Amino acid sequence: MSHRLAPAPAGVWSLAELARQLRGLWRARQLLWTLTQREVVARHAGTAFGALWAYAQPLLTLAAYVLVFDIVFAMRLGPNSPTPRVGLFLVVGALPWMAFCDGLNRGMGSLIEAGGLLQKNALPPGLFPLRAVLASAVIYAPLMLLLVLAYTPQHGLAPAVLAVLPLLVAQWLLCALLAWVLAICTAALRDTAQVVTFLLSLGIFLSPVLFPIEQFPAGARWVLWLNPMTAPILGFQQVLLAGQWPTPSLWLVMAGWLLGTALLLSLLLRRSRDQLVDWL
Repeated sequence: MSHRLAPAPAGVWSLAELARQLRGLWRARQLLWTLTQREVVARHAGTAFGALWAYAQPLLTLAAYVLVFDIVFAMRLGPNSPTPRVGLFLVVGALPWMAFCDGLNRGMGSLIEAGGLLQKNALPPGLFPLRAVLASAVIYAPLMLLLVLAYTPQHGLAPAVLAVLPLLVAQWLLCALLAWVLAICTAALRDTAQVVTFLLSLGIFLSPVLFPIEQFPAGARWVLWLNPMTAPILGFQQVLLAGQWPTPSLWLVMAGWLLGTALLLSLLLRRSRDQLVDWL
């Protein structure tokens, strides 16, 4: 069943409501961390290797890219590419994309999954999308740091490697904000999950994950910037493949996405405040 959000009051485009919700989440930070730990364990409960599967699956996928494209077919990119090896190039963009999709997919359904709990307990709803994204970060952040070490021959431990940390923070902040937005939208309209799943399956082709951005037609390159992960992926490619600092324009794009998503989330939080639990 779909629901309508309440009319937007004047002056709603501010971060006041989001700031209020974040203060409540900060007070519940210990509970958030406990829920995150349980989420990581619960994903692979009952298996022999437990949470290790969460790390093994993306690693095996990335290893398959290198095996197929670099060893079996020995495919090569054009002369102006950051690296000639296709598999080496794919891995740098694929791992952040996998982390983003994992956090977003799990986060957008988190409020519906926690509906019974929220109806019986006065808990901050934001705990649940943030729990899903943090659980994803617990799994993928170590893999990203491992990737930094694996790509040492490419970047030579240049000082620009330090940019990986703010890139990771920006990516997961954006993922958390988007997951929270989509969790509210999914609670109001269940079709949201199907639409987002389709967009994510399409999004990898409209991003610089599979090919250098220079190989995309220049006249249509603006389409790639509609993907919120384009700037972080380009940042990781510049750092890990060339040992260069991400260009200032990439930081500006990421800041714009963060601010725009935060404003949208604050709007949705304010308009759904009195109805959200009923939707669940």
